[in-house]
Amino acid sequence: MTASARDMAEATPATRDRYVDLLRVASLGTVIGGHWLMAAVSTGGIGNLLALVPALQVLTWGLQIMPVFFFVGGFSHALSYRSLVRRSDGPVYAVFLRARLQRLLRPTLVFVLVWVALALGVQLAGRGDGVLGGAALRMVTQPLWFIGIYLAMVAFTPPLLKLHERHGWAAFAGLFGAAAVVDVLRFALGVPYVEFLNFGLVWLAVHQLGFLRADGRIRRPAVLAAAGLAGAALLVAYGPYPLSMVGMPGEKVSNMAPPTLALLCHGLWLVGAVQLLARPAGAWLARPRVWRGVVAANGIAMTAFLWHLTAMLAVYGAQLALGMRLPEPATAAWWAQVPVRILLAAALTALLVVCFRRFEAPAASSTAVGSGPRAAAGITLCLLGVLGLSMTGLGGLLDGHSATLIAVPVTAPTAIAMALGGWLLVERSGAARRVRLRG
Repeated sequence: MTASARDMAEATPATRDRYVDLLRVASLGTVIGGHWLMAAVSTGGIGNLLALVPALQVLTWGLQIMPVFFFVGGFSHALSYRSLVRRSDGPVYAVFLRARLQRLLRPTLVFVLVWVALALGVQLAGRGDGVLGGAALRMVTQPLWFIGIYLAMVAFTPPLLKLHERHGWAAFAGLFGAAAVVDVLRFALGVPYVEFLNFGLVWLAVHQLGFLRADGRIRRPAVLAAAGLAGAALLVAYGPYPLSMVGMPGEKVSNMAPPTLALLCHGLWLVGAVQLLARPAGAWLARPRVWRGVVAANGIAMTAFLWHLTAMLAVYGAQLALGMRLPEPATAAWWAQVPVRILLAAALTALLVVCFRRFEAPAASSTAVGSGPRAAAGITLCLLGVLGLSMTGLGGLLDGHSATLIAVPVTAPTAIAMALGGWLLVERSGAARRVRLRG
């Protein structure tokens, strides 16, 4: 029987860092709210509010909060991996990957399979080219990029944690410097394809900051925040980097895809800023009612993230189905409807969470030793499959539409097969014998 949020909150050990749980929920919640606000749907299709009102792009310096999620991930992964190592007398890499993959990939694959069925129905009915139909099938898988990258962070945790334990801040500096070199090769020397290395280097650097937090080594967060903010501002002012910290339609350069040094500096300033708030937030989180809310939100955060775009598109679809006029984005009438649309999207997301939250519940943990290479191969397939699906969308299931993933064309069915196959590899990487726990 699954424990209630109240039971889990009351059982929280005194040593738990509650602020990390708050940051995880707050970062995903900010992303959800930002997506609801940025979607500019009209009778002509779906646009981006930030492209229509460029002055609003400065808001992304506060609302592009994904670096905080990867930072929190580094902290959690360090604690989880070290705990496994302390309690076992055998290799734990496969155990670590299985535990992390179950919580993340099960709700993701359920989401994908439900949407595959919807996409096939829409395309077989010949409605894939409507105002929302085609756009929805392209858009709905785009946020999965973050899950694919996060899987890579999980896979690289053991070796990079060892690097951190040996070199501390120098390990982070090495990743930061490598990301800077990639941008020099890209922008100054025009080296083709090198920019894709920063999908790993930038996010791994932010993830490495989580290791530093786990060891209490971020002692001057104000300096970190100021340096990151100044660096990002200088790069945007004098370099080839755009103002927006999220991708804009038609941009020649995006700070997000692939990530740039400017985005990494943005991540530094965000990490420093949230660290400055840790002490006052800690006192607030000590309140039982507040902590119960954070625990409850953590139990459904991934499900809400996966389904929030579905809810938003359903709200717009209902407006069109009822014959309601969609005002032009960024007009006074459009802004007047924003609070109502967000409330409706939130209510529908809550309903979808009720339907699908069971798949996010932690599975029974296995301590089977398993095969590290098999688990590594499995998680590599998973992350490639999820990344590929985020690029292809589901609009071309029946016509072989493909996108380029690391110089290789991939279709949506191939991406789905890779993700499913990788998951099975990781799940079956366990051996019959068990890790012998100390004590």
